[in-house]
Amino acid sequence: MQALHLPDWPNDEWLRLGILVLGALLLALIMRWIMHLVAHRLVKAHPLIADIHHRASRPLDWLVPLLFVMLSLRWAPTTHARLLEVLHHLLLIVFLGLFTWLVVRGISVFELVATRRFPMDTQDNLQARRVVTQVRVLGRAGDVIVIILGTAAVLLTIPGARELGASLLASAGVAGLAIGFAAKPVLGNLIAGLQIAITQPIRLDDVVIIEGEWGRIEEITGSYVSVRIWDQRRLVVPLSWFIENPFQNWTRTTSQIMGTVFLLLDYRVPLQPLREELKRLAEESPDFDGRVCILQVTDATDRAVQLRCLVSSIDSGHNFDLRCHVREGLIAYVQSHYPDALPRLRAEVERSPRPGGSHQAADSTPESQRSPSAEDGRRVER
Repeated sequence: MQALHLPDWPNDEWLRLGILVLGALLLALIMRWIMHLVAHRLVKAHPLIADIHHRASRPLDWLVPLLFVMLSLRWAPTTHARLLEVLHHLLLIVFLGLFTWLVVRGISVFELVATRRFPMDTQDNLQARRVVTQVRVLGRAGDVIVIILGTAAVLLTIPGARELGASLLASAGVAGLAIGFAAKPVLGNLIAGLQIAITQPIRLDDVVIIEGEWGRIEEITGSYVSVRIWDQRRLVVPLSWFIENPFQNWTRTTSQIMGTVFLLLDYRVPLQPLREELKRLAEESPDFDGRVCILQVTDATDRAVQLRCLVSSIDSGHNFDLRCHVREGLIAYVQSHYPDALPRLRAEVERSPRPGGSHQAADSTPESQRSPSAEDGRRVER
């Protein structure tokens, strides 16, 4: 029986293509092994190479084999040219996506380097907060720009993409305006992020007062800022808000700050002993930095005098503890040494004469039976 004979050229072409792809993958694996070997040797001596290897290893694990496969397709048989063209186009789109991912990961390397070189866990971290804030905000903006460029590059590989965009722009002007208005917050936050990175009205770990809330700048992303409130809440504010609205920044140029303690006391309070006690309380506290320690009379009403104690600290957190310590100490000192200086309410009670009688007749009550509150002109203090 005669065997069925099939044409052998299709099998030869697919076998050739398979050999090319397998050879490309094998060559890519060898290349990746060499790269990992060299990187592991240089990691200990160069921390920057360690960061690059840590961030870029995952995209490169896919990018290098894909690149070799794309190169191998150039020597593929041309019998199925249409199929190979579609396959090559799909691989090109994947390659652009992986390359965009690699660039984004590379940008994050600079953030790691800045964080390691300028640690913010030191006492005087103004320079570190300035640099890290710039790097992170510019990094977020760079990520957005790279992703937009990568998406644009992918669209440009699609045949007729430009004509499609032009036709949509011409036939859907209202939709284009709607999309523009919808994208306005995104573009506004992107521009605001660049402004914040350059001018730096806020930085990471800055102490700010926003909408009456005291907190610290915890995170700056490409669209919003997270503020950690003192009671562990989080206030999320758009980036553009910091450009368009006023707010308080307590650590704009330095973290040093002065705080006030107000006391309302009687007119009979001695000031010099209180000044000495304030100085003693401030100097015994580890939160006092030794710059400012002042007690002044800032107001006087019909009932009491207002004393303002001004003390300084290295930052707002220490100053809050120092103010509480001074306030408690001064109150205890006045209670124990000068209780008469505590606030009082004064009044004068005058007894009116009886009808048809004289003051003397109205005042004929024996001294032993007279109520102290009924004496003419007697002051009553309570």
